[in-house]
Amino acid sequence: MDMPLPKFPLGEGIEALIDFFTHHFAFITKGLSRFTETGIDALVDGMLFLPPWLLILIFAGIALWLSGRRIAIFAAGGLLFIWNLGLWEPTVSTIALVLIATLVAVAIGIPIGIMAALFNGVNRVTMPVLDFMQTMPAFVYLIPAIPFFGLGPVSAIFSTVIFAMPPAIRLTCLGIRQVPEELIEAADAFGSTRRQKLFKLQLPLATPTIMAGVNQTIMLSLSMVVIAAMIGAGGLGGEVWKAIQRLKPGMGFEAGLGVVIVAIILDRITQKITTRKSVNL
Repeated sequence: MDMPLPKFPLGEGIEALIDFFTHHFAFITKGLSRFTETGIDALVDGMLFLPPWLLILIFAGIALWLSGRRIAIFAAGGLLFIWNLGLWEPTVSTIALVLIATLVAVAIGIPIGIMAALFNGVNRVTMPVLDFMQTMPAFVYLIPAIPFFGLGPVSAIFSTVIFAMPPAIRLTCLGIRQVPEELIEAADAFGSTRRQKLFKLQLPLATPTIMAGVNQTIMLSLSMVVIAAMIGAGGLGGEVWKAIQRLKPGMGFEAGLGVVIVAIILDRITQKITTRKSVNL
């Protein structure tokens, strides 16, 4: 009878690594958790302090300024419909989580993308990691967040940032690397430094591609925030999760429609910004 091969202790090793970090660096994760939770609460409370109609007008005004009249009308109508459904507070919570997660993901992802575009060594290390991250199922990102930050919106932000970051890195790198070589050579001929080439040539020309990455980051953040309702993120995803647990398909459909409306508004605004940048260039 053949003896079974011993199992490679991958799971045990990962658990030991997580235990090591949670025991030795708990003060860092606790401090980061308190800081992030304070920021989330402040943003949500600030938006809820305003009357819903006023906040809807503000959102519609931002949409009008950035994207035009049609998207502003849709934003106002869609948000009024969400308010009518009684989902205003979960929607505000979802928007806050998406905004914070997107800002963090972009703040981390764009510099990494710039480094990957400028240095081949960084690129060779970064791209396989991004391939791995983008093929990993979304639910897996929830697992390491819980030991570090516990249940709640902080874990949702952590897992969302990790999940949504790859497009910002990849498209930033792609945009910079697609700058025509002739322009790079012309800048070198005029004696431009690497910093001057980056900020005055490569980044301006790569802006439409970078904005496409920001758009994808926003969409992935929204989808992950909904999934993160399983670990206590709340928001519209929490309403969907409640509907599943209580077998209320109507309630779940209403919350799902709210997610769709928010997604369309954010997507159209960022797409318009990208198109405008492309036209200006």
